[in-house]
Amino acid sequence: MSTKLFTFKGGVHPPQSKSLTQNVPIEDAKAPDIVVIPLSQHIGAPCDPLVAVGDTVKVGQKIGESKAFVSVPVHSSVSGTVKKIEPRQVPGGAKVNSIIIESDGKLEVHESVQPKGSLDNLSKEDILSIIKEAGMAGMGGATFPTHVKLSPPKDKTMDTLLVNGAECEPYLTADHRIMLEKPELVLLGTKAVMKALGVAKAYICIENNKPDAIEALEEAAKGEEGIEVVSMIAKYPQGDEKRLINAITGRVVPSGGLPMEVGCVVENVGTIATIGNVIQTGMPCVQRVVTVTGSAVETPKNLYVRLGTLFSDAIEMCGGYKEEPGKIINGGPMMGIAQSSDQVPVIKGTSGILVLNKKEANLPEVSNCILCGKCVEACPVYLMPYKISRFSLLKNFDGADEYHATDCIECGACSYICPAKRPLKESISVAKKEILTRRKKAK
Repeated sequence: MSTKLFTFKGGVHPPQSKSLTQNVPIEDAKAPDIVVIPLSQHIGAPCDPLVAVGDTVKVGQKIGESKAFVSVPVHSSVSGTVKKIEPRQVPGGAKVNSIIIESDGKLEVHESVQPKGSLDNLSKEDILSIIKEAGMAGMGGATFPTHVKLSPPKDKTMDTLLVNGAECEPYLTADHRIMLEKPELVLLGTKAVMKALGVAKAYICIENNKPDAIEALEEAAKGEEGIEVVSMIAKYPQGDEKRLINAITGRVVPSGGLPMEVGCVVENVGTIATIGNVIQTGMPCVQRVVTVTGSAVETPKNLYVRLGTLFSDAIEMCGGYKEEPGKIINGGPMMGIAQSSDQVPVIKGTSGILVLNKKEANLPEVSNCILCGKCVEACPVYLMPYKISRFSLLKNFDGADEYHATDCIECGACSYICPAKRPLKESISVAKKEILTRRKKAK
């Protein structure tokens, strides 16, 4: 491991609030009686159902698929009977066509689920096909189809894989526990993705507030050629892929560009470990580790949850609500999305369920901008958040565009650091969406 501690310009240091679950081992969650499997849990084309109401399904059975390249199939996480196929609300807020399955309690595995054999015997094409068929999408929250990310254009030469184990978002510890408890799956997944990309170098990137995970992966990576564990200064948003690339390699992804522009691919450590599990067992992406935590949860835990489990069921597996919830968030407090109900399903991008009490959920009183420049100092993308926010609030989206609103990564560092408690991130997000929509229409 390199002795250098890597970091990036800007960022903030919010309270980590990880002590609730960082020492809590992953627990296999009980399969719920009902699962709601959205046919779109990824960026790209939604799937069409492959089953009908009344059909019997098994664990790992493909139940939805699209012919589009930028899409991934979905699979049943339980065995049982398809009761309904109808639009249901998902954590992002939209209503998505979903398959509702009543579990029979048997968890019978589908015949198609078979181990994939030795990595030495799998070609690049085999690995990409396995990843696509397993329904792999970015499990750090972005949910971009993994096989697409691992299939760069022929004119782009990749040389580096970065495995993102930063987990800089407060409260969340799912990735930490995966690295600590399943380092062999992280290594297998890393080697599989390296082979699929044809790269000889991989960095497993972990913040220095997780020394036990660093130690576990250093031990697992001993003797593995081309794989290096690197430690980074704990700072938010260290886990943003462009910040990660800059911190570790010194390369700068151009404005509006993708990591492939500088020869890099970044994959979340949870995605990598799940790929390792797919190769080892043949089971597609039907479960994920979720941190269920917060001041209003009775017993915060890291749960290995079946996709389609309702938030209410996952919270009940942690003893239920300790007090009346003030806010339920899909993800963490900085980049997560507040939910209107706990009747939404865990999907591939659900890394955490955060339940805050009413006192913590209260929004602070907003005052006028004092032009202190703290948001500029904190912004990891070198933007002027107060300027973009002002243009957005005035509905001057051309002005916001001139100040590069679309480069905002929506990390929320500006809102966090603002002494006037202005909702900078939220107003910038509005401008960003409006600008991108206008560009799309112009095309």
